[in-house]
Amino acid sequence: MFADDGIEADPLRRRLRRLTRGERREEALAFVDQFHRENDLDPAAADRRKREVGRDLARLGFYEHTPEELAFGARVAWRHSARCIGRLFWKSLEVIDRRSVADPDAVAACVVDHLRDVSAGGRIPSAISIFAPVRGGALPPYIENAQVVQFAGYVEEAGKVRGDPLNAEFTRMASSLGWRPPAVRGDFDVLPLVIREAGGAKRLYPLPEDAYRIVDIRHPEAPALDRLGLRWYSVPIISDMILTIGGIDYPCAPFNGHYMATEIASRDLTDVTRYDVLPRAAAALGFSERDPLWKDRTLTELNAAVLWSFLRAGASIVDHHTASAQCIDFFQAELANGRDVSGDWSWITPPQASSACPVFHLPMKDQGDVPNYYRSRATDGAHLRLSRRNEERSRLRARLDRLTRRVRRWRRARFHG
Repeated sequence: MFADDGIEADPLRRRLRRLTRGERREEALAFVDQFHRENDLDPAAADRRKREVGRDLARLGFYEHTPEELAFGARVAWRHSARCIGRLFWKSLEVIDRRSVADPDAVAACVVDHLRDVSAGGRIPSAISIFAPVRGGALPPYIENAQVVQFAGYVEEAGKVRGDPLNAEFTRMASSLGWRPPAVRGDFDVLPLVIREAGGAKRLYPLPEDAYRIVDIRHPEAPALDRLGLRWYSVPIISDMILTIGGIDYPCAPFNGHYMATEIASRDLTDVTRYDVLPRAAAALGFSERDPLWKDRTLTELNAAVLWSFLRAGASIVDHHTASAQCIDFFQAELANGRDVSGDWSWITPPQASSACPVFHLPMKDQGDVPNYYRSRATDGAHLRLSRRNEERSRLRARLDRLTRRVRRWRRARFHG
């Protein structure tokens, strides 16, 4: 029934969306139509391309995107990403086609090149490096890290973690593969890149120190905060998400934007399950915990410190109010183009001064449109589907579409859970 039935041993295979051959064909042909329609291309060319794609799918079970289709699909996937607040600039995404790179050593070298290019200083470009797709039963190498740069978490006595608790398991795994942390372990030790080969073996690649930038977090008016030794890397490169375009999945497609300050100051450094520095930062800033608003005041000053530090270092960053205004502009632009907009309120709304941000008051729904990015079919990939809301459809055809979706949901729940 499903195109990949019987091949579930690899952990990546268990994360991939399960599409029937009919569903894969439907997504592929709809994507070809979308590509030609949104780029004002010849309808006759679309028909020829659909015949070609259909033949490849029938014969091989997959097809190859043209470079233009690949770039368009990656940008539209960003446009559809319901959890991203920064989609106003989706058309400017720089797409680096690395599909011919299949050797893990070469993949690692390309990822380092990507990291080095976007960490060089000045304006940080939004970029994605797209490596080989899944071709039927053949799986390509892919990155195990959630982000290319991430800090180690060392489990010490009584279960206490030094560094980032989020990465404690990854740190253990990297150590089992031969990674050796610094002689003196710190709170911000950069972990190596881990790539899983097509055959399942994992390879370890320490990141060159000149490939990334670490920003020391300082406060412009409170030098006592400096003594906490807080730091963060300048560019987030997400590396554990699967890019899906027209029924074809790209499990190795690391991409980056730039940080919004609250991601670091209001979450990474202060969540109790992460670095949990809020009490120490409050003490350094002179805020008493007897003040019922001590957390609010401390978070505001930490955001000010992160913004000031990144700007001083010449690294792109945005505050949550500016990002929220840009998100509103994105929604309005999409609606003006006749397109429904996906949004996940719990992700889009900043954790700091939420109700003072315009997105707080914006109704949102995650439409689950494809192309898109996802981590696993068991979580965010579960509701991704082909939508024809923005196409002209007869009432009968729309009803048939809804019925088809219901049957497919039932079939997945019945046969595959």
